[in-house]
Amino acid sequence: MIGLLVAAGFGLAFTLLGTPLFIRLFRRLGWGQFIRDDGPQSHHAKRGTPTMGGIIFILGSGLGYLVGHLVIGAPWTLVGVMVYLLMVGLGAVGFLDDFLKTRNQRSLGLGGWAKIAGQVVIATTFAIVALMAPEDEYSLRPASTAVSFIRDIPWLNLAAFGTVLGVILFVVWTNVIAVSASNGVNVADGLDGLATGSAILAFSGYIAIGFWQFNQSCSSANLDVDVASKCYSVRDPLDLAVVAAAIAGSLIGFLWWNTSPAQIFMGDTGSLALGGALAGLAILTRTELLLVLIGGIYFIVTGSVIVQRVYFKLSGGRRVFLMSPLHHHFELKGWAEITVVVRFWIIGGMCVAAGIGVFYLEWAVR
Repeated sequence: MIGLLVAAGFGLAFTLLGTPLFIRLFRRLGWGQFIRDDGPQSHHAKRGTPTMGGIIFILGSGLGYLVGHLVIGAPWTLVGVMVYLLMVGLGAVGFLDDFLKTRNQRSLGLGGWAKIAGQVVIATTFAIVALMAPEDEYSLRPASTAVSFIRDIPWLNLAAFGTVLGVILFVVWTNVIAVSASNGVNVADGLDGLATGSAILAFSGYIAIGFWQFNQSCSSANLDVDVASKCYSVRDPLDLAVVAAAIAGSLIGFLWWNTSPAQIFMGDTGSLALGGALAGLAILTRTELLLVLIGGIYFIVTGSVIVQRVYFKLSGGRRVFLMSPLHHHFELKGWAEITVVVRFWIIGGMCVAAGIGVFYLEWAVR
């Protein structure tokens, strides 16, 4: 518990106090945001605002995780490092995209397929390590071939298709989760503080899930007979909570500077990294399908883009929304930016609360 608090506290202090230094550095490097001409006119004032701020909370999260372990004298765990490296890897893909945008001063950085290819390489590496890593003392690997909701679903085990095909299907499934989550956060990152605030709520959800799984872990010797029948077979869940806390704390400090009017943007560097971390936590806590609720706001805004494009093609050019993603639709209807952001935070918080509620209810009635 102390390590969790220290990780969150250090991450918060690092980003809260260090972000102004990075803002000055990024301005000197010329890392300014490019703004689309077809978006809301109020956004043109944001042109040139420093971007790639994801670098700051990626560093803050890693240092928070490290300091949290140093304070309590506990070693890192494989699962904790895996989530962080997935975050770093997808953040690197986003950084390359951001760098090309700022250098060329165009809204297009990496091509769509190039970005997907980078995400696939990172996610595939994560999947192979998660499935093939040596077992711990409780015979647990970081992940299993079973698709999970609150826990692994026994009748939905991909290994039923054969060992080799099961591994291949798991790799594909991991890519679906990682690419969807990272692009979902990326789509939501369109207004000051929207993605940052909603991500704080989502990672807080995984703090609660990881801590609860630790208290009800099947590896605990203190479980009574009734609890043992519904314990969680998750590897090092407390350290997953520590990683989530380090990220959440870093995001709180970053939000101070990212809220409206934003002095810095996270860029694709940050949004892809956050989506990757959420995907990693979902896979390693065995709550893959629950991510649809925990990250519900991201699925809503991404869904609005899909609906808009499909309807546009099928209807011969008509639109469902004034503009997609959904938050821009409300801006064009006259809502103030801060109003859209806060209301989307509320929706995101309700989604997280629903996810945690479903998670606990399954345990309570099992």
